Amino acid sequence: MATVAGSLVWEIVKKNNSFLVKEFGNGSAKIQFSKEPNNLYNLHSYKFSGLANPKTVSVQPGGKDAVVLTTTKTRKQNKPSSLQHKSVMKKEFRRMAKAVENQVGDNHYRPDLKQAALARLSAVNRSLQVTKSGVKKRNRQPSKFRGRN
Repeated sequence: MATVAGSLVWEIVKKNNSFLVKEFGNGSAKIQFSKEPNNLYNLHSYKFSGLANPKTVSVQPGGKDAVVLTTTKTRKQNKPSSLQHKSVMKKEFRRMAKAVENQVGDNHYRPDLKQAALARLSAVNRSLQVTKSGVKKRNRQPSKFRGRN
């Protein structure tokens, strides 16, 4: 199987594919989203496309208090089973953010996606936070006493 250039793949799937979601915004403005894997902002554009780019980044929840950072191995394009490198992170948020910065931006993997990956990490981490269900505070206002007249 020969690999195909990303720009050619984008030209093929740009107008219509199974992941494309077209919605109407304000007035007649059309907004296009994408449900494809490895798309950080879920926007239908070449920059964020998980299909057209050989190097992709994905941040997803991975169970209880864990976040999975997935990157694509560029030399394994012909082997889909070993194409993705997954890193499970169970650290505090600042350490996970530093790991994402190092992996995506400082490692020269996809520095243009560093801010998007950090935004996705923040949203995923916020969704994993569980609110503490403790004893509810009682209303400390005095109850209104209705006496007999």
